[in-house]
Amino acid sequence: MFLPERLAKLAPAHRLRKAALLLEVLEREGLAALRRNQSPLPSFNQAFRIAQILNALHETPREVVEAGDMLLSFSPNERASVAPSLTSEDHGDALRALDAFRHALLREGGQSRADWDLIDPDTGLAAEARRPLIGLRVYFEDIRSPFNVGSMLRTAEAFGFEEALLSPSCADPIHPRAQRSAMGAASLLPWRRAGLEALVDAGPAFALELGGAALGSFDFPESGIVVVGSEELGVSRNAIELCALGAVSIPMRGAKASINVGVAFGILANVWTSKIG
Repeated sequence: MFLPERLAKLAPAHRLRKAALLLEVLEREGLAALRRNQSPLPSFNQAFRIAQILNALHETPREVVEAGDMLLSFSPNERASVAPSLTSEDHGDALRALDAFRHALLREGGQSRADWDLIDPDTGLAAEARRPLIGLRVYFEDIRSPFNVGSMLRTAEAFGFEEALLSPSCADPIHPRAQRSAMGAASLLPWRRAGLEALVDAGPAFALELGGAALGSFDFPESGIVVVGSEELGVSRNAIELCALGAVSIPMRGAKASINVGVAFGILANVWTSKIG
């Protein structure tokens, strides 16, 4: 195991990147402890030590030092004259300070932040904790971006879809970029590859596509499957022909009148589950 004391021996750029990786592990451990109603203090103590070491080095960037000082304000040593230990009310604030410190390190280390740098408090939930809406399915037709596939799987899992079907040409959910944006959802939500013929037996089908009925007035089925088409071409004519309920569209007022496919699916998922829930 890498000891925080070894950070001082690393080159400055390497030190920042290594510290950010260590803090990511500690932040996840702290969140896990809170979910189990346990004290996150062991994780915080390690994070406090990292902040102390970095702040003592003259080449540490000012933004990192300031973020480290904020985290250290929750250290029992720093608080000894006021309160000897963290109260349960402090835990959330300390965790936010840890997160801010980690992201300051990422910025100063030249690492561009992305979705996979964010810590999801719900990551790691057991599959048994799912409460799916039986019969609610989504068909991804030729979604090319692994990022979009992962994001849409995460959305489908969050809204309680029972299953996701992916066309043969859809990006792979086990692609590293898909796994990063799915944040664990690909292992929680059942998914499988299927051709368009699967729409016949998946319940009433409809498409999310331009030119359809307005989202607010659409008569959503209690169970069924929505087809979401590719980023470039939308839902294919062959798929539309298999959608007995037609198509639904999201009204937009902007000049571009276009949004990311994952965002569009999220809007639809929210309205559909709200209307039948």
